[in-house]
Amino acid sequence: MQTQVKFVRLLPTAELPRYTHVPGSGTPHPYRDPRGHSHARRPVPAKALREEMWAENRSFLLGLDLFNLGFYWEAHDEWDRLLRVTNQDSLCGMFLKGLVKMAAAGVKVREESIHGVRRHAASAGEVFADVAAESDQDRFCGLDFTLLQFAADRAAQLAYPTTLETGRPLRVFPFLLIPEPIPLG
Repeated sequence: MQTQVKFVRLLPTAELPRYTHVPGSGTPHPYRDPRGHSHARRPVPAKALREEMWAENRSFLLGLDLFNLGFYWEAHDEWDRLLRVTNQDSLCGMFLKGLVKMAAAGVKVREESIHGVRRHAASAGEVFADVAAESDQDRFCGLDFTLLQFAADRAAQLAYPTTLETGRPLRVFPFLLIPEPIPLG
């Protein structure tokens, strides 16, 4: 049984999806399928992530909430849209690539692709190490680099359950991505 860790949502007023999309599982595609949880909805336009303004970036915070609640596809989607408006070669862009890869690892757990989990998680750890070396900081956008690298390495090594209820959000990693200090909001 997985221990449930309580955390404070960073955007408590943001509506959560009805289900988490798992490609190939029969869940409706969120945008393309008329039954999708986000069909005919326009995502809130993302504003580029800036390290000094991370606590005010709705897309970044929503991605953290989605990831921490087990909505990995949706977190990946949110951070990927944010990455598209952020300079991908900047430290923020590289950092977002690491988060996108961590969310992709969560999707791969749900798809029961252990090779995909390991590949994406290991890649995320490498990206976080690169950003840490270039930034010369202990934390970035509120997240601790040591914990991020440990989480990515751990995610690449874990065994995961193979019978997860389709569409039900469930945290599959034994860690949360919680920025410090937590913005009050």
